[in-house]
Amino acid sequence: MHPAGHRRVRLIARLAMVAFLVAGGLVADLVSVVATHPAHAHAYLLETSPVDGEVLASPPAEARLRFNEAVSFNQRSIQLLDVTAKKLAIGTPGHVDGKANTARVSLPTDLAEGTYVLAWRVTSADSHVVSGAFSFSIGHPSALAAPVEQDADPAVPVVDAVGRGLAFLGVALALGGALFVAVLWPAGRDDRRARRIVWSGFAALTAGTVVVLLVQGPYAAGTSLTGVFDPELLSTTLSTRLGQALLVRLVIVLALGVAFGVAVRPAPPPAGAGAAGLTRRIVLPAVAAAGAVALTLTWTLADHAQTGVQTWLAVPATSLHLLAMALWLGGLIPLAAGVLIPAGRREPTRAISLEPALPRFSQLAQICFAVIAVTGVYLSWRQVGTWGALGGTDFGRLLLGKLAAVLAVVGLAAGARRFVRRHSREPLGLDTAPSAAVRRLRRSVVTEVVLGVAVVSITAVLVDTAPARTSYAPPAHTKVPVPAAADGADPATGPRGGSVEVKIEPARPGSNVADIYITGRDGSLVAVPEVSGELESRDRSVPAFPVKISAAEPGHYVANSMSIPYPGAWVLRLDIRVSDFDETPVRVPFTAR
Repeated sequence: MHPAGHRRVRLIARLAMVAFLVAGGLVADLVSVVATHPAHAHAYLLETSPVDGEVLASPPAEARLRFNEAVSFNQRSIQLLDVTAKKLAIGTPGHVDGKANTARVSLPTDLAEGTYVLAWRVTSADSHVVSGAFSFSIGHPSALAAPVEQDADPAVPVVDAVGRGLAFLGVALALGGALFVAVLWPAGRDDRRARRIVWSGFAALTAGTVVVLLVQGPYAAGTSLTGVFDPELLSTTLSTRLGQALLVRLVIVLALGVAFGVAVRPAPPPAGAGAAGLTRRIVLPAVAAAGAVALTLTWTLADHAQTGVQTWLAVPATSLHLLAMALWLGGLIPLAAGVLIPAGRREPTRAISLEPALPRFSQLAQICFAVIAVTGVYLSWRQVGTWGALGGTDFGRLLLGKLAAVLAVVGLAAGARRFVRRHSREPLGLDTAPSAAVRRLRRSVVTEVVLGVAVVSITAVLVDTAPARTSYAPPAHTKVPVPAAADGADPATGPRGGSVEVKIEPARPGSNVADIYITGRDGSLVAVPEVSGELESRDRSVPAFPVKISAAEPGHYVANSMSIPYPGAWVLRLDIRVSDFDETPVRVPFTAR
């Protein structure tokens, strides 16, 4: 095969690898959203009134929900269902006393005896949808509670993930690519391939933003994909922080697109370069810098950064992290496509010098890596919190994968920087047979692009994954002594002088499993006639809930479906019957996260 043919095959193979990884990243994002969507609730319910499972003597006038962060909702966000799954008429949801992290809805006063389910679906402050349900009964519980469908049409989160992925990849190409073509590589202004890469970034960013804006309405309301045409849902989206951020993003993209178009136009002749030259030297850089900062804020002011701890520092740190990533990866792609990959037979005499593109980009990449490292360490601590959460949560495992890819990129970038220092002043004819050093540089840059796209893909999944700090819940493990009052048992074989060990997993709101071990003075398991229990709030603000406990083996007892209504301090009260006539109470405190 002719050398030019070999180069063309290698070019196609490398571009195919990049396209495959982009697609793979998007598919991973979609699988993460669809397969584990319930785990993506970034806000969580703290308490409800009525309490989940509570039996009331008379119908409550209203239902209240309190979350750990601000939430927004619409008229369809809260629904009341009876045992036949029939939706009952309720009031319009609203906040309690203007508190953004609460929701309240009035209930019918003529509810009959039986069990009712209150299903809710709200949007948390970081723009992600949170859903759930709880039940309460009036008089006596019904034999069967209504099944509740809490998730939207599966196509809705898929389309939403595609939009977010497009926007995330587009911002890198639009910002980093534009800087590389317009500033770092002056010849790139006349290179059609480089300009197309940047314009494709603007197109992807615009398309992704529009998709997210239209899909957010049906996603939040739990309707089908046809809801994108519902003007009421779109109006509700535009009234939220996310909708306003997306609208502002579109305006900024338009302004930056105009600025890039002006920047890559041929420079005017010196005679008429007065006003035009001033525009290029002062106005365009100012517009580009302000637009880039404002563009990153449309993410960070409507996502993880502005919830949780230290938001005053997290927002600028996340903005810098995103901007540094965009400038590095967005510049690396046109560098690989426009400078290091030969143009083939179209320009047989083309000779490209590494000056000034590679030295300039090398310096920029070094600064970007430093910013990414510093902000990344802080943001990782902020979102993870503990070492155990790294391996114990989806967020932590994704973060470790991202770290491994970043370290590999840093190693490749260090090698490329050494090459630049040695050969940056040597003009290289890349259309002829390249030297071994240039071939290694090309392979290094292409591999760096592939890994960079992998990092972006993992980041896109991280944005849609619950932070480890909020999702990590190690099992509660508590050991308490058996009170001396357990005198009804045989001193030689009974629990007197022993202990009760309780392990509750996952120690989070919802259904939990509690393993209870009763041991004697010598540490051996002790069988007792019966163990019963109740779950109490530490401050006893809500009625106690009965806990069904059964024997798994002598001395080992299990509560397979202990329901914890909300996070906080709880006490598992165990009544241990040590003989036919004697019973010993044991209180086991624990915290549900």
